[in-house]
Amino acid sequence: MKKLKKLVKFLLSVPFIRKTYEFVNKVVLSIGSLNRITSVVYHWPAFFTFSREQYAVLSGRRNYYRNLSKQRRTHTELRRNTHRLEKGLLMRPRRPVFARDYIGETVEFYERAVNQYCGGQDSDDGSVDDGVIDQYELDWAHNVLQQYFDAVKKGGDKGVDRARKQFEATDELYNPGSQEKKVPYTRAKAARSKASYDELLNLSLQRRSVRWFLPKKVPRDLIDKALMVGRQSPTACNRMPYEFRIFDDPEMVKKVAGIPFGAAGYAHNIPTIIVVVGKLHSYFSPRDRHVIYVDASLAVMPFMLALETLGLSSSPINWPDFEPLERKMQKTLHLADDERVIMLIAVGYADPEGMVAFSQKKSLDVFRSYNDLGGS
Repeated sequence: MKKLKKLVKFLLSVPFIRKTYEFVNKVVLSIGSLNRITSVVYHWPAFFTFSREQYAVLSGRRNYYRNLSKQRRTHTELRRNTHRLEKGLLMRPRRPVFARDYIGETVEFYERAVNQYCGGQDSDDGSVDDGVIDQYELDWAHNVLQQYFDAVKKGGDKGVDRARKQFEATDELYNPGSQEKKVPYTRAKAARSKASYDELLNLSLQRRSVRWFLPKKVPRDLIDKALMVGRQSPTACNRMPYEFRIFDDPEMVKKVAGIPFGAAGYAHNIPTIIVVVGKLHSYFSPRDRHVIYVDASLAVMPFMLALETLGLSSSPINWPDFEPLERKMQKTLHLADDERVIMLIAVGYADPEGMVAFSQKKSLDVFRSYNDLGGS
């Protein structure tokens, strides 16, 4: 494989071969991109290019439904529906009765989670998987459901009334009591930061992709603190369909950091490597197949900024959809078929003598426009 790559690089360095290659690509791609039909014809001979993603999406949809009857640390379907209720509660004007079409299943999801938390056997086969459901998630679901039923009057809808009785019956098993309520609140009550725009801008300028680190171990508590910031990022229906797999054992770091192309040349001096993994079993529809990339990336940026405030530096490492590397990473991390690598992140204490790229950004007028519908 390495010899083949070197040969390809050498051939493309020859001007005549490179120009011929570019011309052929231009012609073939122009024909293939004429319309959707020609696009299908173009991709058909090379269907393996996207077969891993297609298989992952399908496996994720299958596992979404399989997981409904399994014990889990987090219940995606409960998180989604609870957030839908939150959005209904904060609407102006709020409808007298809403969520008719999904309140019943939401309470069923909640009841299933309560049974798991209390040690009930909720799986179809009667088995109990390892791991206890996140209590914070359960409290949030309870509080939002309680506020929903307080907001919707009794007798307004038979389906809602049935769900209310089913929810009230769970109080015998679980009720978080009078602790802090995790429910929608007014913007005026939101926590306020004293950070100014200039401070935030300077922090963004301070953050550079660092590739040279000191041979110093990264404290796990600092990683966790930065993750607390990253997890506050917006995510579709509050699913948080990602996981940060962190490696700080030197041998494991060496093994994982040596896989992506993007770490070539400096992988040997990375103290901690993180693999951000997206979980496609968070979705029942292929329409959401790209949300793992959006939501995970939203979480990564504040995570890296938080690292800077803690004296640490980082470098996001691109993960290309390249089958040989996909297979190697899947085998190394024992990834499930519906788990997709989003990116890797190198973390450590920056070597003060190590150089960083200037990376000139695009001018504001180049990437920003107002009220521009395009097409002109």
